[in-house]
Amino acid sequence: MKKLACLAAGAALLLSVIPVFAAKSNDNGFDEFGYNYQARLFNGKADGVDRVLDGNLWGDPTYANDKVVMKWSKAWDEARFHGAEWTCDAWEDNEWNGKVPEGSGETWHYKIVWVGPDLAASPCWREGGYAIWGQFEVILSQGTVANEHIWETHANPAGYGAK
Repeated sequence: MKKLACLAAGAALLLSVIPVFAAKSNDNGFDEFGYNYQARLFNGKADGVDRVLDGNLWGDPTYANDKVVMKWSKAWDEARFHGAEWTCDAWEDNEWNGKVPEGSGETWHYKIVWVGPDLAASPCWREGGYAIWGQFEVILSQGTVANEHIWETHANPAGYGAK
């Protein structure tokens, strides 16, 4: 789905290029794009996920006005930004709300965990998920498109830290 590709790219941004300490535009910890690295949180329009406020998300306006909340664990943060080893406690959560003025109309919720390069053979793997980005598993993916509810995956267990 196109939404997963956009969301995957947003989370991939967390994995690759986001600086650890971004300049703050106000005193509440959030930068102008919607990231608060101290709280391990993004809260803003999808337009800010790619760190370019241009009315687009990676050049596409379809989802730019959607409201996005991304959260990531301390283990995710320490492995990605501080050189720690990845652990089964590394997770990232994405909530996407396009039911806003000029939004896409779609809603999605994703839970993503690190499982390592062995993927389904990893002790971190959960039954019912699917692989993404070579070392991660989507353990929950559900949303609405055109008012139809879609469950893409629901691993067991779908909670963080449960193994």
